[in-house]
Amino acid sequence: MATLILPGEWIKNWEKSGKHEFVQLCKELTEKRDHGSEIRDVQAALYELCWQVVQGNLKLDLVASVLGDMMELRDDMTSILADVFSILDLETVALEEKNKRDHYTQLVGACLFFLPEAILKERLDPETLESLGLIKQANQFNQKIVKIKTKLFYKQQKFNLLREENEGYAKLITELGQDLSGNITSHLVLESIKSLIGCFNLDPNRVLDIILEVYESRSDQDEFFLSLIKSYMCEPLTLCHILGFKFKFYQEPNGETPKSLYHIAAALLHHNLIELEDLYVHLMPLDATIVEEHKRDISEAKQIARKLVMVVLPSDKSEDKEKEKEKEEEKNEKPPDNQKLGLLEALLRIGDWHHAQSIMDQMPFFYATSHKAIALALCQLVHLTVEPLYKRAGLPKGAKGSVMHPLRNKRAPRPAEIFEDLRRDTFSMLGYLGPHLSHDPILFAKIVRLGKAFMKEYQSDGRPDVKDKMETLLSCFLSIADQVLLPSLSLMECNACMSEELWGLFKLFPYQHRYRLYGQWKNETYSSHPLLVKVKAQTVERAKYIMKRLTKENVKQSGRQIGKLSHSNPTILFDYMLSQIQWYDNLIVPVVDSLKYLTSLNYDVLAYCIIEALANPEKEKMKHDDTTISSWLQSLASLCGAVFRKYPIELAGLLQYVTNQLKAGKSFDLLILKEVVQKMAGIEITDEMTSEQLEAMTGGEQLKAEGGYFGQIRNTKKSSQRLKDVLLDHELALPLCLLMAQQRNGVVFLEGGEKHLKLVGHLYDQCHDTLVQFGGFLASNLSTEDYIKRVPSIDILCNQFHTPHDAAFFLSRPMYAHQILSKYDELKKAEKGNRQQQKVHKYVAACEQVMTPVHEAVMSLHPARVWDDLRPQFYATFWSLTMYDLAVPHAAYDREVNKLKAQIKAIEENPEIPLNKKKKEKERCTALQEKLQEEEKKQLEHVQRVLHRLKLEKDNWLLAKSTKNETITKFLQLCLFPRCIFSSIDAVYCARFVELVHQQKTPNFCTLLCYDRVFSAIIYTVASCTENESHRYGRFLCCMLETVTRWHSDRVVYEKECVNYPGFLTIFRATGFDGGNKADQLDYENFRHVVHKWHYMLTKASVHCLETGDYTHIRNILIVLTKILPCYPKVLNLGQALECRVHKICLEEKDKRPDLYALAMGYSGRLKSQKVHMVPENEFHHKEQPARSATPASQQNGPGSTGKPATSTSKTEEGTSEDGDRGKDKSQGTTKPVNKANSAAAKVTTSNGNGALNSTKATKERDDKEKSGKEKKEKKEKTPGSTPETKVENRREKQRDERAGKEERVAREGKEKTPKADREKVKAEEKSIKDDKAKAGNGEPVEVSRERDAIKETKSKEKGDRSAVAGSLKSPVPRSESAESERDHKRRKLDSHSSPSHSSSVKDNSNEPKESTSKHHVNYNSVARSKSREREMEKKDTDSTQGRSKEKKEEKDRKERKRDHAVNDREASQETKRKKDENGTNSSKNSKSTSPTCDSPLSAEKEKSKRSKSSSKEKAESVKPERTSSGGKKESRHDKEKSEKKEKRESSGGKEEKKHHKSSDKHR
Repeated sequence: MATLILPGEWIKNWEKSGKHEFVQLCKELTEKRDHGSEIRDVQAALYELCWQVVQGNLKLDLVASVLGDMMELRDDMTSILADVFSILDLETVALEEKNKRDHYTQLVGACLFFLPEAILKERLDPETLESLGLIKQANQFNQKIVKIKTKLFYKQQKFNLLREENEGYAKLITELGQDLSGNITSHLVLESIKSLIGCFNLDPNRVLDIILEVYESRSDQDEFFLSLIKSYMCEPLTLCHILGFKFKFYQEPNGETPKSLYHIAAALLHHNLIELEDLYVHLMPLDATIVEEHKRDISEAKQIARKLVMVVLPSDKSEDKEKEKEKEEEKNEKPPDNQKLGLLEALLRIGDWHHAQSIMDQMPFFYATSHKAIALALCQLVHLTVEPLYKRAGLPKGAKGSVMHPLRNKRAPRPAEIFEDLRRDTFSMLGYLGPHLSHDPILFAKIVRLGKAFMKEYQSDGRPDVKDKMETLLSCFLSIADQVLLPSLSLMECNACMSEELWGLFKLFPYQHRYRLYGQWKNETYSSHPLLVKVKAQTVERAKYIMKRLTKENVKQSGRQIGKLSHSNPTILFDYMLSQIQWYDNLIVPVVDSLKYLTSLNYDVLAYCIIEALANPEKEKMKHDDTTISSWLQSLASLCGAVFRKYPIELAGLLQYVTNQLKAGKSFDLLILKEVVQKMAGIEITDEMTSEQLEAMTGGEQLKAEGGYFGQIRNTKKSSQRLKDVLLDHELALPLCLLMAQQRNGVVFLEGGEKHLKLVGHLYDQCHDTLVQFGGFLASNLSTEDYIKRVPSIDILCNQFHTPHDAAFFLSRPMYAHQILSKYDELKKAEKGNRQQQKVHKYVAACEQVMTPVHEAVMSLHPARVWDDLRPQFYATFWSLTMYDLAVPHAAYDREVNKLKAQIKAIEENPEIPLNKKKKEKERCTALQEKLQEEEKKQLEHVQRVLHRLKLEKDNWLLAKSTKNETITKFLQLCLFPRCIFSSIDAVYCARFVELVHQQKTPNFCTLLCYDRVFSAIIYTVASCTENESHRYGRFLCCMLETVTRWHSDRVVYEKECVNYPGFLTIFRATGFDGGNKADQLDYENFRHVVHKWHYMLTKASVHCLETGDYTHIRNILIVLTKILPCYPKVLNLGQALECRVHKICLEEKDKRPDLYALAMGYSGRLKSQKVHMVPENEFHHKEQPARSATPASQQNGPGSTGKPATSTSKTEEGTSEDGDRGKDKSQGTTKPVNKANSAAAKVTTSNGNGALNSTKATKERDDKEKSGKEKKEKKEKTPGSTPETKVENRREKQRDERAGKEERVAREGKEKTPKADREKVKAEEKSIKDDKAKAGNGEPVEVSRERDAIKETKSKEKGDRSAVAGSLKSPVPRSESAESERDHKRRKLDSHSSPSHSSSVKDNSNEPKESTSKHHVNYNSVARSKSREREMEKKDTDSTQGRSKEKKEEKDRKERKRDHAVNDREASQETKRKKDENGTNSSKNSKSTSPTCDSPLSAEKEKSKRSKSSSKEKAESVKPERTSSGGKKESRHDKEKSEKKEKRESSGGKEEKKHHKSSDKHR
């Protein structure tokens, strides 16, 4: 009470100023009119004043006088003061201080003169009254009060009830039932009722009951009866009890409460004549019963769902029992009347939403509205609420709409005029309706249309002041969609119109909102209500039924059923269908075809369901073996591609999902993007393309579409446009490209840690292929402006976004092409001139303008030293061009045009096609034909312009700052190798670009060296490839080999395309006294040797990879070999070597690794079919025919020994063994390495400017190192080569001097007797023996020179056999005598002029040791002269000494046989080995010795000798028939024995060599 505190100063100065201030305050308070608050304030002021007296702070008489004065302020002031005294009375009684109580009683006593006694007796405690003297005794006073209260409240008067006073009640009913249409009011009737009660002494409660009864029967007269009851009624509880009794009456079993009773109860509640809390307790059933019933409904629904989902096989008896129970339940199924729901319905009908809401809040969620009557009543109320707004904003144009009669009830919810009004009541009403809006589809449509109208307003209205309100309304509409619209759709029976109507609203939401709604719908909504639980189970059951019967044949019928089912419950249906597709991928095609009856909303839901299935965290994306992607993911990806192409589904969500996965470093889902782009854009990525397809892919877009893919994907225009629009609208084009480019390495270095190598490779390929495919799609579908606007410059791509260079150029390439063409068009328009020359110049100018910034940008991509070898112009040109720019695929264009002509012809000849269709098809084919021809013409002009541009640029491409070798290295490292494995077309491009650079006669570009580096060391490159990269690398090698094979196959072609080209310029080492080097062209025969060497190196690398046992090596080399099969192997013995290894792989891998087995079997079969095209080695390149000798195989016919000059032999034997090991060590690194074993062995020293022999300090240092290494190796080589022979010679040392001259004569006589061809065979053998001897350790310069001379005759028969091929397996090739003699003559001339060495071989960095060179420079001319004199003498003596020679030969044979027998024991092991090797050529048992290997070195020389043995035996076998026919068995054996004897003699040392030297001097 004490809310007003009197200031202390008033109390202190009461008489002076305090009294006056207090009175003034009270006057102000009484004058204030504030709805009762002034009484409270006056009471507080009086209370404060009195309390000061009680406390003793003020004198009693002073306060009493003031209080007396206060009585005049208000009429009820005495009552107010009495209330204050009453409160103080209670407070002071409780106080312990008696003086305060005394002060109180004295104060009240002082006020008695102006306070009436009656008021005080009413308010104060009897004891206080007694102390004041107002009553005598307190006890008597209390007794008197009790008696009066009893009389007033508890004594009952006697009233007449209905049976006692019929007349009175009859009159009452007549009065209430009269016609109320006139001027009769409730006031008049009430007066009559009062008279009847007084006259007949009627019970007032009974009268009230009769009034309610009559009102119930005349419920249309609400206004009259409600005013009557309001006037008649004294106590609301009385009315409530009477109503309660009425409801109680109908709570009997099977009792049904009349609707009229609900109506009057609702009306009384609505007009606040009774309280809901008072009436609610009288209604049945209890709330607890309702909750139990709701729980029971849910459990029953779940049980039904389980029964539907589970396969139950009960016995017949139990089935019968269940049926009987169900029948009994149906009989007794009449539900008890729920009075609460009845009242609720009545309240809703009259529009009392406030009370209805209170009742629904007492019940479980959606329990009330699950009853149809209540749901419809609530729907009707919502109709009335939204009607004005719907007519203004939601009604479609042209629609009238039904007329809605508003409620006459002024207290009903106000209708909504604007969207903001919906928040008042409408949204909450809809929330209570929930899924049961399904009962009223019209209201459903109205709400959806209101949503559409709001969204349009929301999207167009950008005012900041209304933004918050609009956001709130948006969230309200989203909630209604989630809680009301979608659940209601589930309960509607396949209403496609509602589905489409709802899509009209949903499509205005961003896909993130839509997918959130679908997620709630699918995963939460169906468990919220028993009805929805049942619906879900029924949908699944029906879906199973349809899917079991779905086939390609009944797609239409099943599709209709699927459509019907999907209109209401798409999430459940699609979830089941997708689960089936993940198990059975053969369902994809029929399922996709059956989806054509879906609504737009259903398609959108399908997209969501697919994404949810893809993102399922419970599913493993790898198979159990962890090496392949799971089949369920592959199936879903295929489905995505097919569905998104065929139907107009929004792609944004799916593409964003893939982007998010890539951001998270997961690349599995790129499979989806790959499928979608392939199906929607018709861009297919496969490394299994045929050559025809690949050729078509180098043409224009039309040719690509017609001939570039396996399936003719037509009508992709619309779908690719859709894909493009989504990518641009959601800004996903560039992010996807960059993420894929970055993820390629992420697959290996971030993802690949724990994954199987095979899977990592597969994911890398998938990522790369998708990037290529996606980039191709963007390039062909985005407009120039869109593309340029989105793709940043090359330096930003590489340096800022860390995009790998190959991918960055791949993305930038279309941009450059676009820019050049647009610039070219500008220049053409600016200066009109039609001459071709002018056009070309304008094109070149356009290229310069566009590419100059690119040249500057690429400088930042690599260190500055790189640009010493390559110019940025060359680098940018290589990376910016494509196959479209280099060549026109005329054959592909012709092929497609011919196909179309054939189609037209077939259409004309087909009588079944209707005429109009014929005409259309013919028009289509003709139009296509014209397009192709136009495209071909356009490409031809473009290629001519590009070639002209390259011709002008080429001189500035490569600098001569560093060696050609380094230039080629950089070219391979930065250009060729990265691009050749990027795509199949890029593989072809790389090969063709090398050929083009060669054809353009580009300065400082060595074509030979480039090819040599590509073919010589493929092991490391192959080993580092993924599976798809192997396909592309194989295609690249195949294209390179095609070019080489074309040059190799025809001298005319070679001379036309290679001779006089700088790429084939070589440097021959001058072996005369001038010591200079001069450049020369590699002639045709030597080029054939080089090609053979390359084939040999490919064989060597292939065998090595096949024998490693490593999965990747074997798989990759088999893929590469399959790709290069058209061009390799061409040589029979190399093919046999490969065949053996592959056969071995087939046997080993059959049960271990089935994929390798399949690859090997496939290659083996194709290799066998190619055997008919293989040729013997002597047909592949020109070789001498060695005689069969008993020398060790390494000396007889090893790689690089026979068929070449002695220089080459000694070089290659040593170079292969020593440099080979060095080369292996050096060749690790980022560049795809070149096998220096081969390049050092094959010595065409290129015209390398500064990089030629002895040209730079670096080269000299390398030479010195290799020289010292070589000397060490020679010492090692000496022992195995010479030990057997020296043992024999030690026994016969004395005889050797005597025999030396004799043997020389015998040899000469033998030559004279035999025909020239046979003499040449013997010479060749002598040469090989001497070669090996030189290698074996004696190696004096004189002997080496003579060896070279001894073979020069034979060698000169092959025109310029300069390119001796290291490690090649050469077969003898017979040559015509006339050609031989001519070459002899030329060769002699060269010899006399200190000619270059006859052995020239492809050389990669002039790494040949100087020692080897110096050996061949000594006494060269003198040996040459002695050789020519010998030849002349032989010719003279031929006729005269023939018979003598035969006798000598026989004698010599006998001696040789004796010697052979003597050393038989020592040579036994060698003989055994040789036999094995000879068998090895025809069997796979000794496969390791029948062809070259690259196994880990035993020692380089041992390995060399093994290879040499085996290969020489093969050749000996193949040459045997020729030799027998030309010279007879005896002669060949004589040759063999003779050469064997000579070799043994020569191996003893320098004595023999000195004698030979002397004899040559005599001849001179």
